[in-house]
Amino acid sequence: MTVTAVIGAQFGDEAKGKITDVLSERAKYVVRTGGGPNAGHTIKLGDTSLVLHQLSVGVLRRGVTGISGPGMVIDPFQLEVEIADVQSKHALHGTLVLSDKAHVILPHHRSEDAWEEGLRAKGYGVENGTTGRGIGPAYEDRSGRWGLRLADLDRPELLRRRLDVLLSTKTLPPGLPSVDELTAQLLEVGERLAPHIQSTEPILWDALQRGDSIILEGAQSALLDLDFGTYPYVTSSHPTAAGALVGSGIPPQELNEVIGVTKAYATRVGAGPFPTEDTGAMGEALREAGGERGATTGRPRRCGWLDLVLLRYATRLNGFTSLAVTKVDVLGGMDSIPVAAEYEGPGGARMSTPPTVAEDYDALHPVYEHIPGWPEFTPRLKERIRRDGVHALPSELKRFLAHLTEATGVPVEWVSYGARRDETLFLGRGKTASPVSRWSA
Repeated sequence: MTVTAVIGAQFGDEAKGKITDVLSERAKYVVRTGGGPNAGHTIKLGDTSLVLHQLSVGVLRRGVTGISGPGMVIDPFQLEVEIADVQSKHALHGTLVLSDKAHVILPHHRSEDAWEEGLRAKGYGVENGTTGRGIGPAYEDRSGRWGLRLADLDRPELLRRRLDVLLSTKTLPPGLPSVDELTAQLLEVGERLAPHIQSTEPILWDALQRGDSIILEGAQSALLDLDFGTYPYVTSSHPTAAGALVGSGIPPQELNEVIGVTKAYATRVGAGPFPTEDTGAMGEALREAGGERGATTGRPRRCGWLDLVLLRYATRLNGFTSLAVTKVDVLGGMDSIPVAAEYEGPGGARMSTPPTVAEDYDALHPVYEHIPGWPEFTPRLKERIRRDGVHALPSELKRFLAHLTEATGVPVEWVSYGARRDETLFLGRGKTASPVSRWSA
């Protein structure tokens, strides 16, 4: 039995969904532990691309139970749209379970989100870059103990009473559903989703007792954590290894592995510190080569270079036991790869840890080391890697991965060199491994 948490080690969009999907081949349960429709996990299945926002990738595999966990905030109306989209393109091969403790996003939360974003822009001089999906206000109501949970959607009198109280705390524009309308809508969608809504902790505790493999699928990333990220340019939850435990109900002592997922370069969507951002031609080239647009918003991602200061911070914060490095194919063909080893602060002082105050990043400059690049990932090279495994990886790429291991103290176990499931390689820990999967290696 293993319990594995998959955690983003940067600012999101590191291909956590893909790594989780590959791991789910040998799992019994995959639990989405936080966030909601603000996240997008893109899975490439043949010629079909699926973007999962509120569903766990576990629903894509037969014999796997995909759980949307208690740490999530769920828009039930958008969830139905997502389910229909997946069924039209691929079908829900796995079993879908929704935690009855997950909180509900209302239309009022989306309206409130836009209003709050305006206030933040006044306070910080720039918009935070929220997705506008109502995530922050829904989490605020959860913390304020005003919130509604999926368990409330089959209790008409309780639902109406709680809606009355919740909406009395808000001053919102006209055009939104009345309390009567919203009560009726929620009861209807709750009835349709009822077959999937359960208490999920007992399911997972029984799985632990049986020795089943469980994957905790993180959304967003450690550097967007509400407490430990680049506050206030963060999300409203805790997308760390600790947050994954809270968002699933798995006891801490049951966690066996924490895989940190990082791109071979870096991206960020929306505002906030990004010390290694490249705003010139190379940043634009990365954006085009990597197809860097947000899976949820479609906004172009800011692009730059791998930041070892932040990667070491995320490693310590989450207790990564291994790393998965993705999109190495995007950098193929470059003569050298810039990697930020530390920062230079005011007066030339060198810093190897990130500052707490977001504005302090403005005075920092990354100190780069340049690592030899590797050849272009041609279809022929990809086929060789699929056939021969780690032996076929370019030697320059192996040196790059070894450098990341040395810099973080954590082994690189996984490499992703394309969007497809089979363009993922398990390296093992200091040994030659099969290109098929870690369990058969």
